[in-house]
Amino acid sequence: MKSYIEGILRTLLHATVSFAAIMFLLSGKAWAQKAPALTETPSAEELLKASDKARGGALLGLTWNVAIDTVEDKEKVSLSYVVKVKNSDALAECSVPPKKKGETFVFNDRSLWYYKPGLKKPVSISSRQKLSGQAANGDIASTNYARDYEGKILGEEVLDGKPVYKLELKAKAKNVTYDGIRYWISKDQRLGIKAEFLTLQGKVFKIAVFEYGNTLEMDGKSFPFVSKMTITDAAFQENSTTMSYTKPVIQDHPASIFNVNNLIR
Repeated sequence: MKSYIEGILRTLLHATVSFAAIMFLLSGKAWAQKAPALTETPSAEELLKASDKARGGALLGLTWNVAIDTVEDKEKVSLSYVVKVKNSDALAECSVPPKKKGETFVFNDRSLWYYKPGLKKPVSISSRQKLSGQAANGDIASTNYARDYEGKILGEEVLDGKPVYKLELKAKAKNVTYDGIRYWISKDQRLGIKAEFLTLQGKVFKIAVFEYGNTLEMDGKSFPFVSKMTITDAAFQENSTTMSYTKPVIQDHPASIFNVNNLIR
C-alpha cells in the first residue's frame, strides 16, 4: 500500500512540474510576441519626424539667425534673417543688407506671404521661387518633411563613413518647395545628412549637405540642431549657397506675429 501511494504522489508531482513548465513556456512565448524586435527598422515617417526636429520642424517655439552667402557666376551676395517658428508657422525678417531690412516672409502652413516696407499689403508668393542663388524661399523656414512628403525607405548605405537610411520623398501637394527629394538620414542620431532635390521628371538639379554644430535644450534634454546647409547646383558646382545657422533658442511666440494682416506697420 505504501509503495502504491508513493507512486501516485510521484505521478502527481511530475504532472505539476510539467504543467508549470508548459505555462512558463507559453507565457514566455506570449511576452516574446509582444516585445518589439531590437533590430526593427523605423518607418519613413518616424525618420522624417526625428530629422525634422533638428531642422526646426514640429517645435512649439524657436528662434534662430541665418546668414545666407551665395556664389553664383563668380558674384557674391550675402543676406541675413531672423527666423521665428511655432508649429507649422514661421516668420523670417531680413536684417542685412540695410536696403533689404524689413523684408519679411510669413509661412502659414504651406502658404507663403511676402511683405516689404512700402507695399500696401502682403503678396502671396511660391515657396519654390528663388531666394538667393541655390536657396529657394522655402529653404529659409523650418523643415517639415513629415508633413509635406510621402516617404519611402529605399535601403541602407554608408555615407561619408556613417551608416544611413536612404529615402525617397514625393510631394503631397503642389505648393511645397520641391517635387521630390532623395534624403539620407543617419541611423544613429536620425539626422538629415544629404538631400538631392528633384524635378518633376526625377532629375537631380540641386544637392544639399548638412552639418549639426548647434545644440538645443528642451525639457531637460539636449539634441543637435543644424548649423550649416550648403546647396550646390548639380550641373554647375561652382554655384552654391551656404546657409549658416546661429543662436538657436527655444522661445515661445504669440500667434499674432504669424498673422499676415499684422505685417503692415
